[in-house]
Amino acid sequence: MKLATWNVNSIRIRLPRLLAWLERRRPDVVCLQEVKVTDEDFPRAELEALGYRVLVAGQRTYNGVAILSRAEPTEVARALPDDGDDAQRRLLVADVGGLRVVNVYGPNGQEVGSEKYAYKLDWYRRFRAFLDAGADAGRPVAVCGDLNIAPEDRDVWDPERWRGQVMASEPERAAFRSLLAWGLSDALRLHRLEGGLFTWWDYRAGAFHRGWGLRIDHILVSASVARGCSAVEIDRDERKGPKPSDHVPVVATLAGAG
Repeated sequence: MKLATWNVNSIRIRLPRLLAWLERRRPDVVCLQEVKVTDEDFPRAELEALGYRVLVAGQRTYNGVAILSRAEPTEVARALPDDGDDAQRRLLVADVGGLRVVNVYGPNGQEVGSEKYAYKLDWYRRFRAFLDAGADAGRPVAVCGDLNIAPEDRDVWDPERWRGQVMASEPERAAFRSLLAWGLSDALRLHRLEGGLFTWWDYRAGAFHRGWGLRIDHILVSASVARGCSAVEIDRDERKGPKPSDHVPVVATLAGAG
């Protein structure tokens, strides 16, 4: 199984690029974030034409997540239990071929000390409680998505510049470690330990060409999945060319859900 995650930063703008990538890469399951459309406006037909089933928890203009799967997915949840009807669409959970796929678009946080930063930390507290109550780390689980957290200094292009900044602050990193403590492993770090492996680059200041990136898009896997994880790749070239997302796909190759 090839399991991928990609923050497309508007599926309307990125659809031609997504379709070309799907045809070339042929992943079995894809978690998308920031689709930025309602469920009704999601381009199902184009994706179904490539053989994918589609689940969406959409939102107009902002946020929104989707799961594409070659096998029939069974929807488990599309929000945290205490989310209201008008809550930001940041979560979609489905069972696919024996694997529980948890698609997450973590809050950005804007700035350390801001209300949005407090919301981010509280969202991760609630998300960890959701895992505690509704999932089993002893079974095949994958948490995928744009978590908006660079978990270590090797995941940012300049550790001193990013020290204490949003996406790299210690409380955010503690939230990431809390997910690992639940029973997950950072799939990329099962295979590659070096720094400089980034998944996001700001559109401004030529950040991509200067190598000013962060690794904030992750695939976290439970122990049974980790044992069968043979590779994790970052499709860096998707940041090149016309109309790229500011994020690139991450793809894990799994021997099987069990």
